[in-house]
Amino acid sequence: MTEAASPTFRSDVTVELVRSAATDTDVLWAARVSTAGEQSLEELQRDPEKSKGLINFLMRDRHGTPFEHNSMTFFVSAPILVFREFQRHRAGWSYNEESGRYRELQPVFYVPGQDRKLVQVGRPGKYEFHEGTPEQHEAVSGAMERAYREAYAAYQEMLAEGVAREVARAVLPVGLFSSMYATCNARSLMHFLSLRTKDERAKVPSFPQREIEMVAEQMEEQWAKLMPLTHAAFNAHGRVAP
Repeated sequence: MTEAASPTFRSDVTVELVRSAATDTDVLWAARVSTAGEQSLEELQRDPEKSKGLINFLMRDRHGTPFEHNSMTFFVSAPILVFREFQRHRAGWSYNEESGRYRELQPVFYVPGQDRKLVQVGRPGKYEFHEGTPEQHEAVSGAMERAYREAYAAYQEMLAEGVAREVARAVLPVGLFSSMYATCNARSLMHFLSLRTKDERAKVPSFPQREIEMVAEQMEEQWAKLMPLTHAAFNAHGRVAP
């Protein structure tokens, strides 16, 4: 076995758009087939700006299926606690995550940055997060780093004894970074964003955990460049998925 790497600590996440087949035009030809049949393919040659009223109509009245005829695949690197929340999003999503059974997991761990609010005030379902003090941030960083180092040392000790990776990984915490490919369409992404971002334009308020919101914000930024008219309509109509 090669010498174990030393633990490293991150406060950010990585989201890369690795493949896409997603444009506003995809919404238009899918919608127009209901009235134009095979002539709906003519939308492929037209400027979608001239039909943004149709996109707004579909979003406003929640005609959702035209927003499904597209695809985006993201590479996400984030702590495991983020992926456990991702698994609640099943309709319109596909996932493949790196496996602790088949590879030795690397010692990269999540430690909240200074801008991460630490103090929860209020009861579940109606609470707010407030800024932490410098002392609280120091306590969080110190406690997490100590726990991570100890957990990874125990993991390495078991591997050195010949214990299977799928058994040894049990000591590792949810703050360990993992990676996955996540594929979705615009409709499923809008539903995800409606729940995993906090935005003043939203008709229905959401209170996401900050770490998954960091992923959602990067996904939204990249999607908005692919489908700007659809993204604008999503915001204009209260960030409710059609």
